[in-house]
This record gives sequence, structure tokens and C-alpha cells, in this order.
Amino acid sequence: MEDPMTVSESNPVRDLPLDDLAGFTHRWVDADGIRLHAVEGGQPAGPTVVLLAGFPQTWRAWRKVMPGLAGRFRVIAIDLPGQGHSERPERSYDTHTVAAHVHAAVKALGVSDYWLAAHDIGAWVAFSLALDYESQLRGVALLDAGIPGITLPETIPTDPARAWKTWHFAFHLVPDLPETLLAGREREYVDWFLKVKALAPGTFDDADLDHYAAALAADGGLRASLAYYRDAAESARKNHQALNRKHLTVPILGISSSHGSIPDMAASISPWADNTTGVIVPDAGHFIPDEQPEAVAAAIADFITDGG
Repeated sequence: MEDPMTVSESNPVRDLPLDDLAGFTHRWVDADGIRLHAVEGGQPAGPTVVLLAGFPQTWRAWRKVMPGLAGRFRVIAIDLPGQGHSERPERSYDTHTVAAHVHAAVKALGVSDYWLAAHDIGAWVAFSLALDYESQLRGVALLDAGIPGITLPETIPTDPARAWKTWHFAFHLVPDLPETLLAGREREYVDWFLKVKALAPGTFDDADLDHYAAALAADGGLRASLAYYRDAAESARKNHQALNRKHLTVPILGISSSHGSIPDMAASISPWADNTTGVIVPDAGHFIPDEQPEAVAAAIADFITDGG
């Protein structure tokens, strides 16, 4: 059972409106000294699946997937540190440090073992979490992510046909300049990412753009979001340090899409994992949970039902 002293209704990011999802409850948990936001629902006695989103999104990236999982599973979507309604601490955002906070949040919610599904930067964190807490994970689904030191290319292509997918990795690493250029223009920046990287231009509406832009603008959200990229080299170093000791044995599901960033997530992860399977979701770009939520929910449910 969760400790009532570590779970509350206290929202640390009050400038950002809360989005409700029918059948789900907002919670905030003490995760090793950081208040993290969780959106929880589904079957309390069922297997638990934890969902993590990436840049420039929040837990809301999973809102179309969560109802499709709630009939059979306990579903917990967590905002990463610096994301959505979670605190934005002035500390390291390397993915092993962040993974420890996420795992602490899950434990604070009374979960002993769980399945993990994560997209983009959320998948960066999920991969590191699997390296550090493998014995408490049942399986991990990773969606279209260039993971530092694993699937993230060492160089940015200069071919315009490919450069638009990865140019921002270098831009976000530059000290101070992104903040200078993006402050007050968060909506324009979010608009480019969500509309260009999705296959169908109508995937995201104005409410989506408003929410994600406001999340970046609120309480140091832009600084925290960029910190994941600025600490990516440390994330890669710690990933390889862990992989020098052992490969992953937990079941890994790589979910790619027809028009995403990583053509075959399973193949890209397989050198470091002993039990990897993959699916490719058709008619989707990078934002697979938003673009094809039914297919993503089905892939995750099958993964859990089949035991990985």
C-alpha cells in the first residue's frame, strides 16, 4: 500500500492548468525529494503499467492510450522531473538520476513490480531505469527514441531529407542560446515539433499546442527540458558503465512507426538486450501514442498478456 504521507493533492506547478481524464486521478508523490505528478486509473488489482512521455510533451501524450489499457491494467502516467506538473529541480537531468526519481514515485504509489512503456526522452529514462532496477520490472516497451549511447547517432546528418529529424539535439546543447531564442515563443516551437514530426497534420489541435507550450513556459520548464539534452553525454556514459557489467534480460518491446525517427527500435536495442521483440505501427510519424493510440494500446496489452 502507498504511504499516505508521500501522496497528496498538492500541485507544485500552479500556473499550468490541469487536464482531467475520465476515470483517472491526479496524484503527487514524494520521489526522493522531488514532487512528481502521476495520473492514475484502471484496475487496482491488475498488472501495473507505467507510462513516460518525451519532448515537448507531458503525461497528456498518453491520454488516448490510457483508456484502452484501463479495462485490464492499473495505469500510471508520470510526468518526468521538469515536465508537466512535476517539479523542475535545479539538479542533474541525466537519465539514471531521473530514473531513480521515477522508480521512487512508482514505489510511493504502492507498486512492487511493473511494466514500463515510454516514448522519446521518456524512453531514455526507461532504458536507464531498466539497467538500474531490472529485477522490479516485468517488461519495457520503448517507442521511437534515439537513446543516448544506444540508438542516438553520434553525428547530426547534413542531408536536408534527414537533418530535420535530429537537428535540435545540437541546438539544445548550446548554453543559453535556446532559452534566449525560445522564451516567449514556446508555442511556435512546440507547433513545429508536433506538426512536422507527426505524419497526419491534424493530429494535434490548438488545445494540445496550448497545453504543451504552457508546460514549457511554466516554472523553468524550458530549462528543465533542455537539461535532458545537455546531460545526454552523462546519460550515455552511465548507460555504458552499466552495460559493461551486464546486458538487459528483462523483456524489451521496440515500437517503431512507418514514418518515425528510428526505423527498427527492436533491432537498435538488441545488441544490449537478450529478449527483444518489435512491432512497427503503420500510418504514424514520431508521435505514435497520439497518432495511433489503439495500435499502441493493443501492442502494450499484448506484450503484458504474453508476459513479454
